[in-house]
Amino acid sequence: MNLKDDWIEKAKKNAALRAVEQVKNGFVVGLGTGSTAAYAIEEIGKRVKRAKLHVLGVPTSYQAFLLGIRSGIPMTTLEEHPTVNLTIDGADQIDHELNLIKGMGGALAREKIVAHASKKLVIVADENKKVKILGEGNHSVPIEALPFAIPLVMHEIKGMKGRPVLREGKGRVGPVITDNGNIIIDANFGLIRKPSELEIKLKRIPGVVETGLFVGMADVVYIGKRSGVEEIERKRV
Repeated sequence: MNLKDDWIEKAKKNAALRAVEQVKNGFVVGLGTGSTAAYAIEEIGKRVKRAKLHVLGVPTSYQAFLLGIRSGIPMTTLEEHPTVNLTIDGADQIDHELNLIKGMGGALAREKIVAHASKKLVIVADENKKVKILGEGNHSVPIEALPFAIPLVMHEIKGMKGRPVLREGKGRVGPVITDNGNIIIDANFGLIRKPSELEIKLKRIPGVVETGLFVGMADVVYIGKRSGVEEIERKRV
């Protein structure tokens, strides 16, 4: 790990540790997917073992499920607990209104379901994830779709002046398959000045299961920096 990566990992971990402070005894906690959320899962596990914290975890992916089990967190489901007290998850981009692009880890549908079921969504990230406008740096929007609908979804995205690419696995032939048995299309729309409108248009395409646009969902964001952690709360209208 080089020095650049070293400070980023420390920033991510510090943000996750701050977020875990909000986890209280008796909580049902949504466990996010990705490298930053992993730090939060591991820290919750440490509190379960050392401080006898009593919580239940609702994983957003098989990856989060396995890490939660290894960390000693008892698992549960939305069938058993349809209301989640708090979810801690990461993000790929965060704008000034706390709108997000998520899903580079491929778990966007389950992440959004658990986030919607949560009383509070807490996002953890390093400062590189902050942007003025979503889509900066040619960042794509992940879209989960039914395999049967790939041609239609790609065609419709192109009609919206997007540039869709079917996500393929590294070191293997074929597309990435989600935990739901679907595929991921990464669509570049340039700067996304109206994320809510784009979200609605994408969700109207038959075969689209979910998008990586999380609009107005995050309640608080912890941004790890080179020194310290910035806390940003969503402005209430």
